Amino acid sequence: MTSLRTFTAVLGRDIFVTGRELPSFLAQVVIQPFFTLFIFGKVLGDIGYVQGNFAQVLLPGVVALTGFLGGLQNTTLPLVLDFSWTREIEDRLLAPMPISLVAVEKMVFGALRGVVSALLMVPIGFVVLDVNWPLSSLPLVVLVLVLGSLAGAAVGMVVGTSVPQRRINIMFAVILTPLMFTGATQFPWPQLDHLRWFQVICALNPLTYVSESMRAALLPEVPHMELWVTLPVMVLAIVAFGLLGIRGFMRRALD
Repeated sequence: MTSLRTFTAVLGRDIFVTGRELPSFLAQVVIQPFFTLFIFGKVLGDIGYVQGNFAQVLLPGVVALTGFLGGLQNTTLPLVLDFSWTREIEDRLLAPMPISLVAVEKMVFGALRGVVSALLMVPIGFVVLDVNWPLSSLPLVVLVLVLGSLAGAAVGMVVGTSVPQRRINIMFAVILTPLMFTGATQFPWPQLDHLRWFQVICALNPLTYVSESMRAALLPEVPHMELWVTLPVMVLAIVAFGLLGIRGFMRRALD
């Protein structure tokens, strides 16, 4: 019970700090997805370079991308700073709870920020693009966003405990860019049959299963992976990357 109360208190403190930094947080999570929607969904659609229904396919993918990358970035960047020369992580390690729970709290907090980021993109997408979503799909959408943000946070834990501070800029180019463009956010994964090699690469990206789950929930008429495939893969990614990230966190914490 002491560990649980400490976990809740630390998580509550992080949420409180986020409230105080709300403008910078909103700018961080909204600007890039907004311009992606505006350019690819609105501008290219209005000048005829993409089909009219492309916006319907794009918005679920961008919302999935926002949640996944929101969880990843909001787990990775604080970890890199905590393990830097300031050693701010030591305050958390002195709390009366196991070290592994400190890592779990980092992932849960990163995932919460990812879910909030993704939910913010929904009304923005409705304003920028002329699309509608059925209300009956809302519970499944929330479930997918929670799992997708947790998967992103688990991947962020692995990255944050593996990449040294001096190489964090390289990480964004080497890791984040391929994740963004091989995650099936701009296209349905089943329609890559004629590019089998690229389809296989996309299948190795956990973000692909978040994007495909969103389309399965919102656009069942568009080709997509089945939910009985995508949901278990997301759970498997959370467990596998989470355990690997916790192991790396404990190694760094005890070093």
